[in-house]
Amino acid sequence: MCGIMGYIGNGNAVPVIIDGLSKLEYRGYDSAGIAIYKPSQEKKQQPLLVDQKGEPETSGSAIIEYEDAYIEIIKKKGRLTEMIEVLGEFPTTSLAIGHTRWATHGVPSDANAHPHTDCSGRIALVHNGIIENYAGLRKQLILEGHDFVSETDTEVMVHLIEKYYNGSLEEAVRKALTYVHGSFAIVVICADEPDKIIAAKKASPMIVGLGEGETFLASDIPAIIGKTKRVYIIEDDEFVVIKSDSVVITDFEGNPIAKEIFEVTWDVEAAEKGGYEHFMLKEIHEQPTALRETLRGNIKNNMIDLSDLGIDDIFTDVEKIYIVACGTAYHAGLVGRTVLEKLARISVETDIASEFRYRDILWNPHSVMMVISQSGETADTLAVLREAKRNGIKVLAVTNVVGSSVAREADRVIYTHAGPEIAVASTKAYSTQLLVMYLLGLHLARVRGTCSPQELAELAEEITHIDELVEQVLTEEDKIKKLAEKYQGVQDTFFLGRGLDYAVAMEGALKLKEISYIHAEAYAAGELKHGPLALIDEGVPVLALITQDNLVEKTMSNIKEVKARGAVVVAICKENLQEACQECDEQILLPNVNPILAPMVSVVPLQIFSYYMAIFRGADVDKPRNLAKSVTVE
Repeated sequence: MCGIMGYIGNGNAVPVIIDGLSKLEYRGYDSAGIAIYKPSQEKKQQPLLVDQKGEPETSGSAIIEYEDAYIEIIKKKGRLTEMIEVLGEFPTTSLAIGHTRWATHGVPSDANAHPHTDCSGRIALVHNGIIENYAGLRKQLILEGHDFVSETDTEVMVHLIEKYYNGSLEEAVRKALTYVHGSFAIVVICADEPDKIIAAKKASPMIVGLGEGETFLASDIPAIIGKTKRVYIIEDDEFVVIKSDSVVITDFEGNPIAKEIFEVTWDVEAAEKGGYEHFMLKEIHEQPTALRETLRGNIKNNMIDLSDLGIDDIFTDVEKIYIVACGTAYHAGLVGRTVLEKLARISVETDIASEFRYRDILWNPHSVMMVISQSGETADTLAVLREAKRNGIKVLAVTNVVGSSVAREADRVIYTHAGPEIAVASTKAYSTQLLVMYLLGLHLARVRGTCSPQELAELAEEITHIDELVEQVLTEEDKIKKLAEKYQGVQDTFFLGRGLDYAVAMEGALKLKEISYIHAEAYAAGELKHGPLALIDEGVPVLALITQDNLVEKTMSNIKEVKARGAVVVAICKENLQEACQECDEQILLPNVNPILAPMVSVVPLQIFSYYMAIFRGADVDKPRNLAKSVTVE
């Protein structure tokens, strides 16, 4: 998630921008930049009159020449400190905008860093979000003579504004927005109109801070903490004209919008976490947004369509897919196996990267290797990727980080748009990985003709609303918190499930053990008699996932077995299966959902349960002991 900061007022804008961006570093970024308005300055004084020797006379008027006002751009790949080094001594100006970039289009580089400018260099823009139709717009603008210097979708916006600029920045931005599809928070300045900042928002955060003779703009509240407590929260489809002493908010058509001022009471640390106690809880609640961002642009004519990603060629004659990953990503791959086999009718093998790399694989030449890695830097996963390529196997990467090693070395990439994930325990990255498995399965099913158009349309429709179902589960947080408080003292916990429920049970057990330090194991419910049943004792909690309608009876028979041995069973079940689960001691009800999509919903209560178990036990939720966010060693 990119960071945005803007300032106009009677102070010096540059240190304000730098300070604001530094407070947004927690969001994650790969490059940073600033656009600084440089007012016109006296360049030289030329006397009008000279004597016979060519010396200036003491009398007579003088011509004063001025250097035109302009916008200076400083941007650099890497940390904010590297950009500051290039900037050097802070210049004095009343107007500037800044940006920290998390790459989504184009690798991390100086050229791809924001701000971007038009051909004249007199309009500068920063952007957070994704322009879905940038490719077509870019092609048209190039035909019209515009010069592009980056690989980003963002640069299209500033050239569109240039195209429609005729003395009014406000009107040019409004006009440009009518051609743009996607999500955005844009902030624009112009050297010819230094008294204003223009901003607009759609599905990407933005706030405006109100000072005395100065106004701030940012993507998040932490950036303005310590500068003002009075802010406007900008909503979707709102357009803002910002001056040092005024803020005018309208819709995109120019109709005025009345806003209430929000008083910020958070300190910096609380603001970074959006008011949540920990990043993990914040990221759990960010899942609906992350799902919407990952889905964006991948539905056409009511069908899942990934054609724009250019992946179809590697699946032309595919007979087998290998899915390889580690940890949570491996659990996403297990769901992917079932989804791809059922929908696309392709044989799939899912393996742990650290095990797969040491096997003597009988490679199928008509196969595709799919590697999943949030960071794109997981050492064992990278090793498998390279081995597959050495054997002539095409590789598809699923990752959250543009320009990562996995993204660079794979033949094709599908990005999850989860945004930076700070907590070590993965939540929203896992959910978006799951979503990619469904998107790929439905896309290949459509291309291969393995599902009926009706089935494809129905599943696509359900997927477009999956974010709403996740939001519904999040409303059960207080109930789940009470369950965690009840069981906080246990030493062992078991998770059960069949089919897709087993894959989710594995993720639930991993979450609990990694952040609460409670011994937790997941078992396929049908395997209880083959050993695990010996571990069940009086009072041991068993969390049973029950979302697969065709497996309810068999799972309930296994639940009766553990209850007969004293276990306390908590059922995570769909509402339509509530009656079948009455013998369970506790129930966490899920909204009704197609069984194949259930993992998207059923994992959420397990994340919340694990979080509160860790809280009640006093564990460091965001940074559990002995663990790292990105595992870059073997």
